Amino acid sequence: MKENALLNELRPALTMLLALTVITGVAYPLFVTGVAQVLFSHQAAGSIIENDGKAVGSRLIGQPFEDPKYFWGRLSATGPHAYNAAASSGSNYGPLSDSLKEAVQARVTALREADPGQRGSIPVDLVTASGSGLDPHISPASAYYQLARVARLRGASEATVRQLVEEHTERRLLGFLGEPVVNVLELNLALDRLVSAQASR
Repeated sequence: MKENALLNELRPALTMLLALTVITGVAYPLFVTGVAQVLFSHQAAGSIIENDGKAVGSRLIGQPFEDPKYFWGRLSATGPHAYNAAASSGSNYGPLSDSLKEAVQARVTALREADPGQRGSIPVDLVTASGSGLDPHISPASAYYQLARVARLRGASEATVRQLVEEHTERRLLGFLGEPVVNVLELNLALDRLVSAQASR
């Protein structure tokens, strides 16, 4: 008698557990994925950027560029290597941290050595990491700061490279949300295509 009563109590609970598992663990995710694939297929697939038919990255995740002939992005504090999407994180250094000062000074030194003639103020986003460590963007000011160096090393005119920066500057959403930004990977790929086109003439 007690066993029957126990089964009568457990049956509705187990039935509800199974039903909710199927609904929330299978049906709902499949529905949302299907809608995303139909309405936002590029974003749902990771916003992958392709070059000559090959995936070279995502427009949502930064990449390290150390060669002075490329535009440099923000620093990344992820471990064990920069821009590790599996370990998104900031440095958590406070404003008085000696480690933070050392990292900033090292980037300032690298920027000055890469372009000794550039004596302007360095935009802060070029010498600090983002909260996620994966930021794929820099400010337009950071792109313009590097413009002369990149143009010189690429053998291109500053006006031509400036136009590329302007073409790849993403404006404020709806004209007032956020700040203008430049996607570093997309800009560098456009720069490679520009130089390749000039060389083939």
